[in-house]
Amino acid sequence: MQRELAIEFVRVTEAAALASARWMGRGDKDSADQAAVDAMRGMFDTIDIDGEVVIGEGEIDEAPMLYIGEKIGTRAGEVPKVDIAVDPLEGTTIIAEGRPNALSVLAVASHGSLLHAPDMYMDKIAVGPDAKGAIDIDASVEENIKAVAKAKGKAIEDITVVILDKPRHRVEDGLIEQVRRVGARIKLIKDGDVAGALATALPDTGVDIMMGIGGAPEGVLAAAGLKCIGGDMQARLIPRNDEEIERAKEMGIDNVNDALRLEDLAAGDEIIFSATGVTDGEMLKGVRFQGNNAITHSLVMRSKTGTMRLVEAIHCLDQKPLPFDQEF
Repeated sequence: MQRELAIEFVRVTEAAALASARWMGRGDKDSADQAAVDAMRGMFDTIDIDGEVVIGEGEIDEAPMLYIGEKIGTRAGEVPKVDIAVDPLEGTTIIAEGRPNALSVLAVASHGSLLHAPDMYMDKIAVGPDAKGAIDIDASVEENIKAVAKAKGKAIEDITVVILDKPRHRVEDGLIEQVRRVGARIKLIKDGDVAGALATALPDTGVDIMMGIGGAPEGVLAAAGLKCIGGDMQARLIPRNDEEIERAKEMGIDNVNDALRLEDLAAGDEIIFSATGVTDGEMLKGVRFQGNNAITHSLVMRSKTGTMRLVEAIHCLDQKPLPFDQEF
């Protein structure tokens, strides 16, 4: 992929963030998500790629746009053939409640590079570059925390683990209890485990490890982002029934019990990752509206070079070709 495409993909996540940000705190997560989907899909039509959605809004009978298998991009002439993973609005509940860390996210990779992950649960553990190689999805919580603390040269009591605040992690002897027993610190987040995973690899977030069960599609997006900046991640699918097992097999995953390494989730070095803040978070600022302008903050990364760019853009809303002028 040409490096010039990186800024084109920033424009895609910017569009989704701008469209969904106006729904912040209004209690309507579905409308916020639909606004992001519409804007993202429209912007993809302007980019010179031959893309196929491998992580998206669901199956063709579940989502009218950005569904798994949908072909997007101009697809005209000699253009790169790519896999596309998207989450137009990561944290629909977050934005509906006006909470921090909602993002618009996408990852683009050369064709065949991204895991075709079904929409099911996935157990994950992620770290930044300074703990790469120290984690093991088959090891205990205690073993992983101690290994990461050793790799980072920190006391266990100074390690911070980010965990989704879900009932599955609060059960007796569950993940939260196990981490507390080891003596590490915990940062609970309501949603948004892509941001949680990336926080382990970014400066000044104070996060050392992400652990716990979240969505498989989000796992692939997180892996793509971590691949770009030298982080590490391991995972395992957690199907709830035979139907989900069969769905995984249909998507090319023969054994759902296999441990998935970073290269299984996001292979190769032709990956571009882009995220734009929708609401304020530790990683990115949210969209700010100022009269007829809006300011966005984005992060774009390339695995081939390891380059990470922070992009601040000022948008003149009455000159945007996409529907940012919703009537409320």
